[in-house]
Amino acid sequence: MRSRSNSGVRLDGYGRLVQQTILRHQDAVTGLLPASADHRDAWVRDNVYSILAVWGLGLAYRKNADRDEDKAKAYELEQSVVKLMRGLLQCMMRQVDKVEAFKYSQSTRDCLHAKYNTHTCATVVGDQEWGHLQMDATSLYLLMLAQMTASGLHIIHSLDEVNFIQNLVFYIETAYKTADFGIWERGDKTNQGITELNASSVGMAKAALEALDELDLFGAKGGPQSVIRVLSDEVQHCQSILHSMLPRASTSKEVDASVLSVISYPAFAVEDSKLVEITKQEIITKLQGRYGCCRFLRDGYRTPKEDPNRLYYEPAELKLFENIECEWPLFWAYLIIDGIFSGNMEQVQEYREALEGVLIKGKNGVRLVPELYSVPLDKVDEEYRNPRTVDRIPLGKLPLMWGQSLYILGCLMAEGFLAPGEIDPLNRRFATVPKPDVVVQVCILAETEGIKAVLRKEDINAETVADVYPIRVQPARILSHIYTRLGRNKQMCLTGRPYRHMGVLGTSKLYNIRKNIFAFTPQFIDQQQFYLALDNTMIVEMLRTDLSYLRSRWRMTGQPTITFPISHTMLDETGSSVHPMVLATLRKLQDGYFGGARIQTGKLSEFLTTSCRTHLSFMDPGPEGKVFAKSYELSIDSFEELHAEEWLHGLQIAEDADTYDEVAQYLDHLLQRTVPQSNLPPTAQRGGLSRFRAAVHTTHDLMSLASKAKDLHVQNVGMYVPSKIFQASQQSVKLLSSPHQHNVDGKSHTLYAEMSLPRDEDGNMDCKALVDQLRICPTLQEQADILYMLHILKGPKWHTGLDSEPGPTVEELLTELYMRVGNTRQWALIRYISGILKKKVEALDEACTDLLSHQKHLTVGLPPEPREKTISTPIPYEELVRLIDEASEKNLSVSILTQEIMVYLAMYMRTQPALFAEMFRIRIGLIIQVMATELAHSLRCSAGEATENLMNLSPSDMKSLLYHILSGKEFGVERSDLSFPPVQSVNSSLTTAISICEVGAVGATKPERAGIVRLKSEIKQPLSLQSADADLKSSLSAGHSELLGKGSFSSMLEDHSSKDSRQGQWQRRRRLDGALNRVPVGFYQKVWKVLQKCHGLSVEGFVLPSSTTREMTPGEMKFAVHVESVLNRVPQPEYRQLLVETILVLTMLVDMEVHTIGGIIAVEKILQTANDLFYEEQKALGADDHMLEKDPMTGICSLLYDSAPSGRFGTMTYLSKSVVMYVYDFLPTDGCSMQ
Repeated sequence: MRSRSNSGVRLDGYGRLVQQTILRHQDAVTGLLPASADHRDAWVRDNVYSILAVWGLGLAYRKNADRDEDKAKAYELEQSVVKLMRGLLQCMMRQVDKVEAFKYSQSTRDCLHAKYNTHTCATVVGDQEWGHLQMDATSLYLLMLAQMTASGLHIIHSLDEVNFIQNLVFYIETAYKTADFGIWERGDKTNQGITELNASSVGMAKAALEALDELDLFGAKGGPQSVIRVLSDEVQHCQSILHSMLPRASTSKEVDASVLSVISYPAFAVEDSKLVEITKQEIITKLQGRYGCCRFLRDGYRTPKEDPNRLYYEPAELKLFENIECEWPLFWAYLIIDGIFSGNMEQVQEYREALEGVLIKGKNGVRLVPELYSVPLDKVDEEYRNPRTVDRIPLGKLPLMWGQSLYILGCLMAEGFLAPGEIDPLNRRFATVPKPDVVVQVCILAETEGIKAVLRKEDINAETVADVYPIRVQPARILSHIYTRLGRNKQMCLTGRPYRHMGVLGTSKLYNIRKNIFAFTPQFIDQQQFYLALDNTMIVEMLRTDLSYLRSRWRMTGQPTITFPISHTMLDETGSSVHPMVLATLRKLQDGYFGGARIQTGKLSEFLTTSCRTHLSFMDPGPEGKVFAKSYELSIDSFEELHAEEWLHGLQIAEDADTYDEVAQYLDHLLQRTVPQSNLPPTAQRGGLSRFRAAVHTTHDLMSLASKAKDLHVQNVGMYVPSKIFQASQQSVKLLSSPHQHNVDGKSHTLYAEMSLPRDEDGNMDCKALVDQLRICPTLQEQADILYMLHILKGPKWHTGLDSEPGPTVEELLTELYMRVGNTRQWALIRYISGILKKKVEALDEACTDLLSHQKHLTVGLPPEPREKTISTPIPYEELVRLIDEASEKNLSVSILTQEIMVYLAMYMRTQPALFAEMFRIRIGLIIQVMATELAHSLRCSAGEATENLMNLSPSDMKSLLYHILSGKEFGVERSDLSFPPVQSVNSSLTTAISICEVGAVGATKPERAGIVRLKSEIKQPLSLQSADADLKSSLSAGHSELLGKGSFSSMLEDHSSKDSRQGQWQRRRRLDGALNRVPVGFYQKVWKVLQKCHGLSVEGFVLPSSTTREMTPGEMKFAVHVESVLNRVPQPEYRQLLVETILVLTMLVDMEVHTIGGIIAVEKILQTANDLFYEEQKALGADDHMLEKDPMTGICSLLYDSAPSGRFGTMTYLSKSVVMYVYDFLPTDGCSMQ
């Protein structure tokens, strides 16, 4: 027998180390590892990390096998790994009901447990007795399951287990919006059981989702049924949230060493190499000590100052832990592995030496990694004075199995036993490698042959649905419905994926379903319910957003393919040519560049070879398909009457009644419907199965298909199922074609006042008379108002008795009015009726969640609280709408506008997150108010008119105005009176065109950036409603309510004609920054320093105490949000901004050598003093009273609001004087003289 090689001897040494520190603790029955001798429970996260060394060692033995025993040893080690992973799987599968509930609730009550009984796999503590919700633990398990399966281990044994893992994917795919307790099981660092969004959880979930996508859990022996599917859009959500958080770890932790596991091994979740480096340096500079790294700043765990008798900390107590946090050698093990993966051998050498220095020798000379090093009780004061100088003592578990495992793995790799690719077979380590350019393929689809002809006239090649056959085009929501069948399992009562909207990455693939190829139109085409789809410019904007998103986020093999349908609403009023905005877009698409993306237009059939295609095997008729289909109730004799083909077909699609749901029926109907004869190959008319396929189905079949489509809320079925049947539309109620409608000579503007509300004998509202008035109503606006009154008095389901008994209901009439107004594009009315009908803003809850998960709090309603309501956690759609209604005080227009703006904010958050820098709370009510003020200011019109104009802006212009306000760009509004042909609107006598253009814009390229955006809007006379019913009056809305408060902005709206063009510029800047909560960079860190040197800052009678610095660190987001909430008590944005400037001047003082600047500093007192100084000086210089007019609400000179910060008469000059006067007593006497 040949002697053992040197490397073999070293491997055996590691084998003994693994045996003594890890494997000898493994439970013989379950395969689980206890945390330590004292803690006998098995934690999911610790178990997965602890077994990594065993897996690595097994791979090393297999690779470096000197003799047969080594191969046996490798097999033994690998089976230990499989046993542990299956043990954890058993634990989780026993909680299958929790997985099912959590998919819908994301609640801490319904989550999987974090730890289990080592011997029985049972739970050990109650649902609420522990911080169980830890997304990173479940994600780490799935990530390692994927890596181990890819390396050749067989862990998953049955399709039931595959379905369970698929449901775990649904469990973690919402990690980007789920606040959890995180890797340290504590949540917020005050340890009071408050969950928060953690970068370590989001990153680990992203890695697990990417690793499992398209992975076969049966390895090389599997088939299509054992493949896991992940929706790429969910991965990208996690990606963008992670990017927006780092280097911050969560709201209460400005830095956390656990993020090492996300930026490096095992997750490699960050794709931006600069961000990886910044985050790593942040951890090393802020957390590294002589024995390892602290977990996070002010971590009290196992410090001598921690009270072991209670779990939670008092907020002010956290300051005690500063500089004495325990140091964990574990993180050096991460940094060793990170160095190996990044090829930085100096880093590996440095940390190996450092780690060897803090290991503890056990018996037989075994080197053990201790849990942590703590400051001894008697040396605490010394450590406070000179941080990181005192010798510390090891405490806690010995060894910390998770750290021991990573240490061994690092050694195996550093000594060359393992290559990085072996423990990362899925190649996650290449995450930061730049990706190749994406070319987006666009297929232009015409709804009808007529539209195709119109497009051809403009030299644009389009296809109709019939032309693309056999590829079938369907709306995005059908794909969402199809995905709800993924992962269903009757035996375990798992329902599959919750119904959620498809993202653009999902709809840009082609799908093979039941041997047919399906393409899906993008989600934004589906938004039939909300009025955004009525605005063609908005549709183009959404397409642009989607294309730029695809360009930056597409990661799959094959190119993305977008199917862009052109429907009759995208033509102009005459229907003979394409809407100019749509036409320009189609031209740009054909030129090959749009929205920053490279585009290739062409036919769908040409894209088949280059597109990304997915086979949805879970839609194939499965094992449940029965020969005798109960749902068809076929008896034996009825088979004889059937043709063989039909019988076969019945067999093919008959399944259990419950799995055979609407989607399956819809698809079946679709797949057997008649195809246009001309497109069929000649053989199709002959016998056999193909004859059945091409048989002409009856009207009844097509109608049932239409009704299926209706169940699934697929609008304009005609588009997806070309057939004559759908052309005959419903018979229209002839209510609204009143004879007076086409008077365009000014009579149509009959003021509402002339129309007194009818009453019956008892003095109540006479609804029948109202219906009669409806018949002779001259304008659409009045019809809407009457219908709204009926809606309030009688409810939506009341039959009006118009034309016949019982007659159409109020709701039907409103819906018809909505369609009509939609065609005339009267936006104020469209918003109004949409508000009455409570039309669903489809992307609203997603938009809200998007903003929240980027760590922005939202407020709705106008300030101050309690009217202004804050949203800080994702809430369901119905609750969100109710909250917005409440905050809008039942004003329909404000409510619908709030929802609309929330959707736009989310769009910008996705495409241009930089617009939201240094903003932690987005106040939508104030933004709406500022929009109205901006229009009033630029159009030099009254508050009422400005509100009308705002409500009349088309969605795309509203979005453009919002962009100008967010970016702080100067823009001018010009109006030019044009007489429009009366085609556009039935009752516009004179339409005023408003165009918004950026000041000084030269050579425009992109409409938003260069701002030459056309705003067309009808300015109508404000309608006054004189009605005895006060409640009705308050609830009637549209343009009848003024968004501008009487006092707040009135000073803005005086006569502007005399002002020069630069005037009002600083006031506008301050108003925008104040409304958007924008502050200078580093402002909150400076406020933290100020609070260290005084007892507190008082704003509007509310005190920000210095004790907050005892709980929170300067870079902590929680601190920023806290300061912001104090400043938000100031209702006027420009006044708030001056207070921010005042605090900035205070911060300059703090940088000097001053020990204290007094007790509680009243910030507004300093500002008032500065205002008085300004007033006196201006008065002395001869300014008249008109110029020095004061704001009635705050007493501040309007001229001060409009002064630049710097310069002889700048705000800083007066604020500095005022501050010095205020804190004069505390200043050092030498060298500081007053100006």
